[in-house]
Amino acid sequence: MYKGIYIALSGAILKQKHMDIFAQNVANASTPGYKKERISFKDYIIPVDNKPPLVADGRTMTELSSVITDFSKGSLLRTGNPLDLAVNGEGFFALEDNRYTRNGNFKIDSEGYLATQGGIKVLGSGGPIAVQGKKIDINESGEVFVDDISVGALKIVDFQDKGKLRKLDGGVYTTDDTGVEAKASISQGYYEASNVDAVKELVQMLTSLREFESYQKVILAFDDASSKVSNELGKG
Repeated sequence: MYKGIYIALSGAILKQKHMDIFAQNVANASTPGYKKERISFKDYIIPVDNKPPLVADGRTMTELSSVITDFSKGSLLRTGNPLDLAVNGEGFFALEDNRYTRNGNFKIDSEGYLATQGGIKVLGSGGPIAVQGKKIDINESGEVFVDDISVGALKIVDFQDKGKLRKLDGGVYTTDDTGVEAKASISQGYYEASNVDAVKELVQMLTSLREFESYQKVILAFDDASSKVSNELGKG
């Protein structure tokens, strides 16, 4: 009987994690450049007591394997703000300290450099890009002009294995891998929206909630049955 409780418990834990992920995705549905997450899970067999594993009477349990980021592209939203930038195609804006982002909702920091809203400097081919001036223009090739004078070019890089990117705050990632130059163009006055479909995520979250509640009922049923067995044995 204890195996049945463990099986139901493993399912309930997974559904709780599902709900947490869906809630996180919904909360970031309006965050520029946010990439939704998904859960990868694995099944394994509980061996029958005192018998080799993987026998016919075994029961399947499920556990969380990993959380996977979906790097599919979001739609481009026009803002008209010259500091909003979007990558058309594969690749990430390179930031200082080995960090990267698709969130092109930039600003000018207190030192006059192009930076993320969190204050991380955006890198060009020669380092951080100073953008002090009255007019800022960035062409499709990523070359930056301040008052019609070229001050550098945005560094756009991509990675062969995006699964190695580790998520930080604000849609920023880091990795130990070295990125390669990406073949992508830049759109000024746009930023990439989140790739989250809020309605779909809410539906999936509600489905997971119902499944979680079903697992709870199964666990309670097993617990009740176990108590009845113990009481009957006590009477004997």
